[in-house]
Amino acid sequence: MRTAILAVLVVAIVFTVYSNLNKEKNAVLQVGDKAPDFVLVDMDGTERRLSDYKGQGVFLNFWGTWCKPCAKEMPAMDNQYAEFTDKGVQTLAINIGESDLKVNSFLNRYGLTFPIAIDRNKSVMESYNIDPLPTTFLVNPEGKIEKIIKGEMTEEDIANFMEQIKPS
Repeated sequence: MRTAILAVLVVAIVFTVYSNLNKEKNAVLQVGDKAPDFVLVDMDGTERRLSDYKGQGVFLNFWGTWCKPCAKEMPAMDNQYAEFTDKGVQTLAINIGESDLKVNSFLNRYGLTFPIAIDRNKSVMESYNIDPLPTTFLVNPEGKIEKIIKGEMTEEDIANFMEQIKPS
């Protein structure tokens, strides 16, 4: 019995060490770094590649339908998307691996108009080391990370952040 308990403890310790080493490996993105490029298909079937937005600011938001703070900030993001899209600031929301049905239901409930893509295999989430939701990256027109915001934003916050990444 003692041997079995000891074996379980050893496995748990090895797993914990392995998990922490991998987590640190992904925790490299900081303000000033080049934002990793990716390609995802949005809910309208359009391919969205981060590098296609070079020369524009990108408000890159990671979210989930179950996330209450995400739901609270989405209508404000949509209002500011309408305000800033013609000023060179693009909004792209990336859902973390949920079904089309859930995401479409959420879109329709809130009447959202900005592009939303689903990170089905969570590869973009991993490359950006997303934790917790919502997390937003402000990407400047040169493709570098200007700011990383973890947690809920007000509409005033969103407007100020979009102003920061607006091309000159």
